[in-house]
Amino acid sequence: QVQLVESGGGLVQPGGSVSLSCVVSGRSIASSAMGWFRQAPGKEREFVATVSGGGGVTGYGESVQGRFTISRDDARNTVYLQMNDLKLEDTAVYYCAAAADFRAVRTEELYNYWGQGTQVTVSS
Repeated sequence: QVQLVESGGGLVQPGGSVSLSCVVSGRSIASSAMGWFRQAPGKEREFVATVSGGGGVTGYGESVQGRFTISRDDARNTVYLQMNDLKLEDTAVYYCAAAADFRAVRTEELYNYWGQGTQVTVSS
């Protein structure tokens, strides 16, 4: 059984930083693209970041470009999301996802496995 478990969320002030982790069990992520998505209250889930299998290619949503960084450690079967210069509008539940393909993709339908999410709240 494949499980993705996110951690690292919490309450942070505007301008602050948070690092999220996603540990995957039951399946090696080495050949899989990994992604982060988020869903704010009353809004649809949106793409945040993706990294290709092997880590050579990354992609970001326009609203987080330059502030967030996705990375992966295949030896630990873990993917990370470093979030800097956080804004109020970054408040959301953040989800980790694993794709069947190695290519970095932004479309959530191409991701087969999902975590339960971790809440990030940006507030003063």
